[in-house]
Amino acid sequence: MRKAAIPAAALLLIGLAATPAEAVDKINSKKLRDAVTVNGILGHERVLQRIANQNGGTRASGTTGFTASATYVKDTLRAAGYRVSEQEFTFPFFRDLAPATLAQTSPAATTYATDTFTYSGSGTVTGTLVPTTDVQVPPPATPGVTSGCEASDFPPAGDAPAVALIQRGTCTFAIKATNAIAAGYDAVIIFNEGQTGRTALVTGDLGQVFGVPIIGLSYADGAALVTAAQAGPVSVRVSTSTETDLTAKTSNILAETPGGDPDKVLVVGAHLDSVVDGPGINDNGSGLSTILETAKQLSALKVKPRQKIRFAFWGAEEGGLLGSEHYVDTLPDADLAKIFANLNFDMVGSPNYVRFAYDGDGSAFPGTSGPPGSGEIETIFHDYFTAQGLASGEKEFNGRSDYGPFIAVGIPAGGVSSGSDGVKTQAEAEVYGGTAGVIYDPCYHKACDTITNVSTKALAELGDAAAHGIYTLALTKSGFFPDGSRRALAKRGPSAIAESAY
Repeated sequence: MRKAAIPAAALLLIGLAATPAEAVDKINSKKLRDAVTVNGILGHERVLQRIANQNGGTRASGTTGFTASATYVKDTLRAAGYRVSEQEFTFPFFRDLAPATLAQTSPAATTYATDTFTYSGSGTVTGTLVPTTDVQVPPPATPGVTSGCEASDFPPAGDAPAVALIQRGTCTFAIKATNAIAAGYDAVIIFNEGQTGRTALVTGDLGQVFGVPIIGLSYADGAALVTAAQAGPVSVRVSTSTETDLTAKTSNILAETPGGDPDKVLVVGAHLDSVVDGPGINDNGSGLSTILETAKQLSALKVKPRQKIRFAFWGAEEGGLLGSEHYVDTLPDADLAKIFANLNFDMVGSPNYVRFAYDGDGSAFPGTSGPPGSGEIETIFHDYFTAQGLASGEKEFNGRSDYGPFIAVGIPAGGVSSGSDGVKTQAEAEVYGGTAGVIYDPCYHKACDTITNVSTKALAELGDAAAHGIYTLALTKSGFFPDGSRRALAKRGPSAIAESAY
């Protein structure tokens, strides 16, 4: 999953909507769900773990671990009888060569825990620390700090080396960094905003390459530096050591069912890459393995889909949805028009999981609904969970995973997720089990995201939901109703706000 390593707050959803007519045919998916087993999914996961073990502990795009993972996916699909193609593209590869460091050099020597933002520049800068003019210490009760979002937030840096201190909130990390560099700063520190769930060390994906060191800081450490700078001059030393290759190569792996209407295509996607720092067996080996096993079993069962299914395994998602963006951007208009829906599965085995469906109708997160049909896709998953006697929650439809490029061009989308770096609330723990106050996947984007990090219970429940959603959309006769009808929410469990990228 695309990174934004610190979670937003969570809320409890109370459903009030009335139940409308069905938007998509009810399809009995039992034979596929019975065939897509946890053991089958784990079989693929074990191969991905071995690949990571043999390739420096990573399967990131641009590494040999990704190449080996792509080869395994291609071989598995071809053995199952699919026509497989590979779409190669270039992307900006990034990794840390050494851990970032941050030290206050005067008036008192102090070191701070920090981390590098993806696409940060490399170097060491010692200079005067300058907070933006609109930092808020203590923070407001709800997120909304605008620190660094406007060029006027930065005092002139002057000729001597200077380091900007910026608080998280409102606008993207990239906007904050761009404004700081334009104001003449030689390095950038972004500290967390300070509300519940936004206090830990923050880091994330800048989405573009920068030429200066850009690092993260916790709210407490950032607030301490703000207080020190308000009392008098503070000097800090920022150091990063990074590698960026603007012409690195990676690929998307695509496979189609032989049958199905070629003028009505269902794209089922999961990202193939991990982050550089770990093997990514949950993020996103779990989603990858789930749709790979589903594809395999659809073929074994000789299912004849009404719609053509195109399975997509995206490269460079962790670099900013680059594989799915490349696919959508380069698809001819005639082919784009044939895609009637996209299903996305990004993390379905989180150890502290919740059963999330993407909020396609915007009922839980007003203003974030997907294109027409997205609400109907959401309904498929919530109805499935209800039929199984299981609660389900809403995940904000904010474009943070590989469905984003599809909804940007008006293609309805949806999917399920077990959660990533959001913090499980007490209400969620009471409904779903697990531990309140802990993120859904404590090994998110870390080296510990190994085969031992995956919940088999989550794989069973969300894997069955994924198979059901794929089967339903592949076999539906009626498709989506044009009225964008919504499903009652009363039986759904608590919902968490999807983690923000700013």
